[in-house]
Amino acid sequence: MEQNLNNEWRRVASSIYRKPADSKIFGEVEIDITDLEEFITTKRREGIKITLTHVILLAVARALRDEVPELNTYIRRGKVIQRDTIDAMVSVLMPGSQMSSVRVRNADKLTLAGAAEAMNEEIKQSRAGIENSTMRAKGFISSIPWPLRSWVFRFIKLFTVDWGFSIPSLGMSANSFGSFVVTNIGSIGLESGYPALFPTSNVAFVMVVGGVSKKPWVVDNEIVIRKILTLSSALDHRVVDASHGGKLFRYIRNVVRNPEQLDIPQE
Repeated sequence: MEQNLNNEWRRVASSIYRKPADSKIFGEVEIDITDLEEFITTKRREGIKITLTHVILLAVARALRDEVPELNTYIRRGKVIQRDTIDAMVSVLMPGSQMSSVRVRNADKLTLAGAAEAMNEEIKQSRAGIENSTMRAKGFISSIPWPLRSWVFRFIKLFTVDWGFSIPSLGMSANSFGSFVVTNIGSIGLESGYPALFPTSNVAFVMVVGGVSKKPWVVDNEIVIRKILTLSSALDHRVVDASHGGKLFRYIRNVVRNPEQLDIPQE
């Protein structure tokens, strides 16, 4: 596995690119979610309180397991490392318009009901003041006076991401953010956006769930009005190529057309 991941190009890319300033690939697609929204509505009537975010979260996680395992990697000491599990970091809006994040572990093994339950539990803990390691680290760094704050941040990045060591007291390591990040900017009124690759996150990509709008769409060679979702992503070119992004989006399209597969329990 390591030989396949660390070919000549990967070894060169990990040396010549710096993260995140010059190693990003951007991609965007529009997806017809008219039928998916009806599926979500039906599930909510059944008492399963899911949203588009849950669907995209599971679609991405299963894509990493079944189609593009290359996206479930990170850089440590100049090498591409395959992660053992598929965990997701999901950005959420907390009371007072404060942004936070919750970590969904083993996301590829969850059903829609399981994903909703896991996220709700993490959000409850966050609101109760029980933050995950990422949020605790953010609080620690923000408490440091300027200009020491930027120096400490650079040291943490150097120590964890570049050198590959961990800081247990902060819960920080080269793999502390999980496999990928999902953020829903459509919920705050934005149609689309291109995310930053946070320097200490060391994730291969960030997926952005944008806005939903009605647009003319071709269905069976006829133009009809459909509900269209914009998905965009920033990928780390040190570990992935545009072809991996194409596989990811194709997998998501298939899940959107067949969302019932997300109700099948995974081992």
